[in-house]
Amino acid sequence: MSREVGFLVPLNHNLEEHPSAPKLPISHGPNPIGRTNIPLPTPDKRLSRNHLTLTASPHGDAHLLVEGRNPIVLNSGNKRRKLNSHQKAPISHGDILELIPGHHLFKYQVLSNTPASVTATTKKEDSHRLSQEQGRNAAAHKPGHSQSGKYSNAEAIRNFHIPSDKIPSTFRLLRVQQLPPWANTSCVAIDDVIQGDVLVAILSNYMVDLDWLLPACPALSKVPHVLVIHGESDGRVEYLKRSKPANWILHKPPLPISFGTHHSKAMFLVYPQGIRVIVHTANLIHVDWNNKTQGLWLQDFPWKDQDSLSKGSEFENDLVEYLSTLKWPEFSVKLPSLGNFSICPSFFKKFDYSDAMVRLIASAPGYHSGAAIKKWGHMKLRSLLQECTFDEDFKKSPLIYQFSSLGSLDEKWMAELTSSMSAGLSEDKTPLGLGEPQIIWPTVEDVRCSIEGYAAGSAIPSPFKNVEKAFLKKYWAKWKADHTGRSRAMPHIKTFTRYSGQNLAWFLLTSANLSKAAWGALQKNNTQFMIRSYELGVLFLPTLLKRGSRGFSCTNNITQTEDKCRAEERGEVKKAKLVNLSGLRREETHSTSEVIIPLPVPYELPPQPYSSQDVPWSWDRRYSKKDVYGHVWPRT
Repeated sequence: MSREVGFLVPLNHNLEEHPSAPKLPISHGPNPIGRTNIPLPTPDKRLSRNHLTLTASPHGDAHLLVEGRNPIVLNSGNKRRKLNSHQKAPISHGDILELIPGHHLFKYQVLSNTPASVTATTKKEDSHRLSQEQGRNAAAHKPGHSQSGKYSNAEAIRNFHIPSDKIPSTFRLLRVQQLPPWANTSCVAIDDVIQGDVLVAILSNYMVDLDWLLPACPALSKVPHVLVIHGESDGRVEYLKRSKPANWILHKPPLPISFGTHHSKAMFLVYPQGIRVIVHTANLIHVDWNNKTQGLWLQDFPWKDQDSLSKGSEFENDLVEYLSTLKWPEFSVKLPSLGNFSICPSFFKKFDYSDAMVRLIASAPGYHSGAAIKKWGHMKLRSLLQECTFDEDFKKSPLIYQFSSLGSLDEKWMAELTSSMSAGLSEDKTPLGLGEPQIIWPTVEDVRCSIEGYAAGSAIPSPFKNVEKAFLKKYWAKWKADHTGRSRAMPHIKTFTRYSGQNLAWFLLTSANLSKAAWGALQKNNTQFMIRSYELGVLFLPTLLKRGSRGFSCTNNITQTEDKCRAEERGEVKKAKLVNLSGLRREETHSTSEVIIPLPVPYELPPQPYSSQDVPWSWDRRYSKKDVYGHVWPRT
């Protein structure tokens, strides 16, 4: 009888061991594996009866041979390799097999008393330590990095844990199904944010798939009043009207200028206790909430008391003014124990936003002039930054433009945007000076090797004519996100920031891509500002974070500690500092002189410029080199 040397351990798409599925024993010698001996809830005819043969030595060393017609995928170390019929490959302890690309995942696990398991583990640990050391050494010699900082990029998101009362201070990444658990630390899914006793829900988005949304978020089915503000085409709207629940209202805002869209992505959830405001970057479709790098911010605000009904705030003014541009049909609701209300923009004045930890940066379509020029788009960002003072480190420091769609740009407009993004004063009251933009954009290879393969490119919809412009070449920088585990999860998130080393002067999470339609363009000798689309984002500024938050929640019983309350009453205000996860040091989190706000910026800082071999992705070109699923682009 052959001696057992290991197992194939079934995994789910989070690469966690499947609790109910049995392991497949692997013995010394050839082990045929196929449809007949793989336990599945329902048979998969893509699996051959003899799908592959795994031949193992007495020590656990093994190689595999693909016997069936369909390919398999071998994940070994950081490499993902597709194997076609009759191809062979060695397999080591800890490697992961996809018996059908993207499906039926198994980890090869050698018994602990075999030499192969010890050797493989040692090799991987040595390799991991070496890559960490190389990364640290390389980072120490890059501009903007402090050698004394000892920044570690390796899986930094593992340590990203947010106390409940600190959630308003930061943003979080959305979960990605196919990533390991460590990469989803403190990340959220849609049912994490839409929960509890919601009385009214307003969902703002571009694309809406009700067939996915309702099963993915069952709490929505119980909300008595739902308004969906969308940007769907007329054909899709007809389908939505037929498939929506009877109590849901659909509304597409007016688009006064051609080629505009309603692109804002937000949720406004009214509770008996207050309102939850959520600003995010994902369309309400499956792939956006499961397969891509996305971001989300939320904060809960209480109802105003009777004595404060007339008191406003900058956040409130920005919110109500933006909502007024959407012109949705007002509707009446009766909220238990609260009374009758008309759901219109002025309704949102009934909540106390005085503790808002961000400022809203919105875009509203139209030709804006006079004081309205500073209310929208990049001119709103410019006006806010001009009021702020930043550390000396940010003088002439670089800018990051990171997004998922590139408009038709010219150098004049890029200079206009850079002027807005570079606004602000240093501590000596002189301007920070222009920063050099870096555009983080996936290469063709990034898309080809992503967890979706070329299919991910359909959500990075920029044509070759926009991407090929010669003046853009100096800006290109790589999408690299190892510290958050998202190098292969293509970005649909949109972020703009100014940084020095691992510190951030400010950080913007937004729906706005890099386009004139989204950000606006000055016209008529700077007396008119033209915007085509609706957009919404949240700006993190250290000056907003100094006072702290009362930690109010609509769904949890969060109360501020007595020590914190007393400190605020005494006027003890610490200096706030925005820090990327890779620059977060343990001693900083307990600093007595500063409030450290860690932001899970998904890409590495500073980003690496493109090499001469890198080609920026454009979705209307043909790519004949097959992706990880064996497909070319466009798919036929």
